[in-house]
Order: sequence, then C-alpha cells, then structure tokens
Amino acid sequence: MPNLKAFLSRIPRPTLILGICWIFILFFGFIYDLSLTSLLSSAIQRFGMWGLFVLAMVPTIKAGIGLNFALPVGVCAGHLAMVIPMYLDLTGVSWLLASVGFAVVFGVIVGYILGKLMNAVKGFETIVGMFAGFAATFAFSMFWLASSLPQRLSNIGWGVIGRRNFISLAPYEADRITDNFLKFEILRSTNEYGEPIGGLVIPTGTLLIVFSACLLMWLFFRSKLGIAISTAGMNSETSKASDINVDRSRILASIISTTTVSIGIIIYAQSFGFLHLYEAPLMMAFPAVAAILIGGASKNNAKIIHVIAGTFILQGIFSNAPPLLGRILDGADITDAIRMLIQNGIILYALIRYCNRHEEAAKVGEST
Repeated sequence: MPNLKAFLSRIPRPTLILGICWIFILFFGFIYDLSLTSLLSSAIQRFGMWGLFVLAMVPTIKAGIGLNFALPVGVCAGHLAMVIPMYLDLTGVSWLLASVGFAVVFGVIVGYILGKLMNAVKGFETIVGMFAGFAATFAFSMFWLASSLPQRLSNIGWGVIGRRNFISLAPYEADRITDNFLKFEILRSTNEYGEPIGGLVIPTGTLLIVFSACLLMWLFFRSKLGIAISTAGMNSETSKASDINVDRSRILASIISTTTVSIGIIIYAQSFGFLHLYEAPLMMAFPAVAAILIGGASKNNAKIIHVIAGTFILQGIFSNAPPLLGRILDGADITDAIRMLIQNGIILYALIRYCNRHEEAAKVGEST
C-alpha cells in the first residue's frame, strides 16, 4: 500500500485525474455494450494523428519560449506544402514524400521568422504566439480564397477562383497511406449471432512515425546542441557564462517546433482522408497544449513521456466520450462542450500554477 501511494504521488495530478476519467469511460462503454476494441482503435488512431502536434511543444518549452500557441502557423505552412504536389500531379507515396519535403522547407523558413518574433517579445511569447497563429490562419484564408486554379484541378477548387474548404485526398491516392502501412488487427470476436466484430486496429505506419519522431527528439535533447537549448531555456545567466547564444537557441527551437507541426498536419490530413483549409488551423493549438499539460508538462519543463501520456489520455477521452454519451443521453450531443471544458480548464490550471510558482519564487528572492 505505501508503494502504491508513492507511485501515485509521482504521477502529475492532471494525468491521474483524467487517466481515471478515461478508464471510467471505457468501463461504462463496456456496461452500455460499446465495443472496447472499437473505442481503443479510435483512441490509437487519434493518438497517431495528434502525436506530432503535441511533440512540437517540447522544443519551445525547453527553450524558454513556453507553450507553442503559434502552432497554426506551422499548420498553414503544411497546408501549402500539401497543395503544391497536387499541382504537380503527384499521387500516393510520391505525393506524401513531396509534401513532407516542402513542409520541411516551409517549416524552416516560417520557424525562423517566428523565432525572431519570439525573441523580440520576450516575456509575452504565449499571447503573441496565439495572435500570430490567428493572423496566419486568416492570412492564408484570404490566400486560399484568392488563389486561381487551373480547370484540371477543379476537384480542389471552386471553378475559376479559390479552393474548397475540404479537399478529398482519395483522388490522389493519399488517404490513410501511413495508417495502412503494416496495419494489423487483433482481438477479433463475434457477436451473439456469430457475425464478426471488428478487433483492435493498429495503424502501424502512423505509430512508427510518431514514436520515431519522439525518439529523434529525445536523442536531440541529449546532444550538445539540445543541451544548449535546454540550458538557454532554464537560466539565461548560466547560458551567457557558458557562451550559449540564447536568441539563436530560441530560433532553432522555433524552427524544430514549426517544422514538426508542418509535417504533423500532413500525417493528420492523410489519416483523416481530407485536407481542411481556411479556418481549420485556428484552434488546433489548444488540444495540443492541453495534451502535453495533461501528460505532466509545465510551462517550462516537458519530456517525451509527457507527450505520449497526455496525447493518449486526451485523445482517448475525446474519441470515446461521444459514443458513450450518445448512448446514455439517447442521441443528445454535448461532447463539444465537454471537450472545450477539459482542454481550456487544463490550460487555465497550468497557467495559474505557473503564476503561483513565480510568485513564490519572487517572495523567496525578496526574503533572501
């Protein structure tokens, strides 16, 4: 019993509370005759879709920039990276690889600009990043609306001018490419009539990409350059004494984060099966921020385990709560309200805790 208490005490409070909530959702899903394998399959798929967005929070947090509310900037760059190969008539894996290549280029450029902006507004990165994301979203909305398209690309445009809100990736053989790579299914069963029930589907390709990216990020922050970025984020005085260029470290962290997001939206879109333009990126930062905070990260500290745990728990709740509530409430849909309550409540809790820590540190400094 003492060992259990010690173990639970090491788990961050948001992780523990929402982890228990997800377990209860799965339990009541079983009680209300929902397929547990289907619920878990949905959670795993959404984990793969959102994993890179949450991972992109790690560099900015470690560099001292904080929670990356400028995530929509990288999403918009990724959207542009996906549209260009469509003009080039690329399909399937060729489309995917070309999109990733363009995403890296655009992510580096946009990340550099964003890093310079964050250096100019030190202390206000969170609010400035949020409005930078909003501004980028609406700037790209005007760009999509004003873009003229050749008639041969009428499936992604409105005829003479502008692009569609949703662009199906099926005509480009680009839907679920990574999901279907080495995909397998386990725990298949049958119902009372002997009919097969879907098992637990593992989108191996998508999971390999997410976990490989997590491994690369983990290795990077154990390299000399990664340690320099972490040091710059923790203590600027120590960084100066160690001849670490703080501004350059912050720009590099911004580039890594934005590039990760630009690639992440490609994985998200092809797993979803559609490319959603215009205002779609507007609020995408909030679930990603909430996920890493649920995993146990703070405004100035983040680990890979925070990414994995937080994404899995939050997306598990988001994907499993709707069918359960639909069954309990006889079709009534309040899941959007619950989703907003959870993600914004977690962000508010984390920011309040961060402010309290700063006040305590200030008091300690005054007393000494």
